[in-house]
Amino acid sequence: MLDGLILGFHTVLSLENLVLVLAGCAVGTIIGMLPGLGPISAIALMIPITYGFDPASGMILLAGVYYGAIFGGSTSSILINAPGVAGTVATSFDGYPLAKSGHASKALAIAAYASFAGGTIAAILLVILAPYLAELSLGFQSADYFVLMLLGLCLVAAFATNGEYLKALLMTCFGLALSTVGTDLTSGVQRFTFGQMDLIDGISFLLLAMGTFAMAEALLMVIRGPEASFTGLRAPSMMLERQEINDISPVVGRSSVLGFFVGVLPGAGATIASFLAYGMEKNLAKDGDQFGKGNIKGLAAPETANNAACTGSFVPLLTLGIPGSGTTAVLLGALIAYGIQPGPRLFIDQPEIFWAVIASMYVGNLFLLVLNLPLIPYIAKILTIPRTLLIPIIMFFSLMGVYLVSFNTFDIQILAIIAIFAVALRLMAFPMAPLLLGFILGSILEDNLRRAVTLADGQWSFLWERPITLCLILLTIVVLFSPLVRKLFRR
Repeated sequence: MLDGLILGFHTVLSLENLVLVLAGCAVGTIIGMLPGLGPISAIALMIPITYGFDPASGMILLAGVYYGAIFGGSTSSILINAPGVAGTVATSFDGYPLAKSGHASKALAIAAYASFAGGTIAAILLVILAPYLAELSLGFQSADYFVLMLLGLCLVAAFATNGEYLKALLMTCFGLALSTVGTDLTSGVQRFTFGQMDLIDGISFLLLAMGTFAMAEALLMVIRGPEASFTGLRAPSMMLERQEINDISPVVGRSSVLGFFVGVLPGAGATIASFLAYGMEKNLAKDGDQFGKGNIKGLAAPETANNAACTGSFVPLLTLGIPGSGTTAVLLGALIAYGIQPGPRLFIDQPEIFWAVIASMYVGNLFLLVLNLPLIPYIAKILTIPRTLLIPIIMFFSLMGVYLVSFNTFDIQILAIIAIFAVALRLMAFPMAPLLLGFILGSILEDNLRRAVTLADGQWSFLWERPITLCLILLTIVVLFSPLVRKLFRR
């Protein structure tokens, strides 16, 4: 392992590869800031450029673009409540209220520190645990994935304010219902498309996120008038107080480990990791009722987890040749285009590529921190733009972000409908986060449930036959009833 790391850093620390890491991080950060594009678009744009490099240099560039895009996506989430990428939706829950209250510089700084810490800790875990985790991820079966998604849904209590658990539960069910729109992949039957060809592929997550957050926020600013405007940059300082550092340090540690292990599971990814980390921290925190109002823990948890999950997703890609997310599927295509087959033999046949990618993760995270910290005071000044300009800017990025993904005007119409419904629901104090959580987990939950029931010949015994499934079931029950237990203990 030590020899491999030395080989990896020797490859990365050449002048050419250092420039590629820097360029990848910079391009990824800029593209990540633009709502709607995200890491998949960023990597797809960069693949033709990598054909002129050797495989190790090409993968170093693409890996830099990947975690640069995730890092940059938090900026638009925090400043204008328009998630740049799906993995930063949870970042906006507390990042945007914190920025709106005049602490935009601090919010961006916390996101930068948390991203760096999450990426670094995950890179260390990747070096130590990659071979063992590859075997563990292979051991996960459909039943385990089903129960894991069920566990994620039970975290809905984390997104509910006191006394509004039923509202959060209702929004989760609504999200599950929306996830069924489109073609059923198992039977090929169209569901809830109402004869519209544009709904055959279902509703995209980006469209739903932009409608419920960015567009809805802009419309609410119009409805509420001047009192909805920002308080400006009351505290332009990026420095954190000692108490704040003590508060977020354990959060960063827990979220890094959780995000990394979620990222290892094929099909999970940064978005699910960020939601799970946010839910876990709200349930653990004594000030959990302050989450969603600008709590720094609620900002640090998802931002740490999504970067750790990005690093974790390289485990199944490099060790098994299985893409853990849509982005790593594009990276897999790039590797195959180079004539490289990821898998157990990659360690032995081409170790310089495996270890160079891992070493570039640490160097890239360092570059991202150095690149972004000096720019934070200038980026934060976006909030000083007058409302009359800021609202059209938010709407423009929302509309263009959705349109540039599909180039379909029907998606713009759906975006407008979703935004109107979201405004009405938010005015009645219905939380939007559970809606997105149900939508994300719905299709994964349904697919794995069907597969598990089929393999078990229609019997439900698969829920308790394997120890790992039984443990997850018990954990899910504990999480589901934890709000009730806490209430009884308070009484």
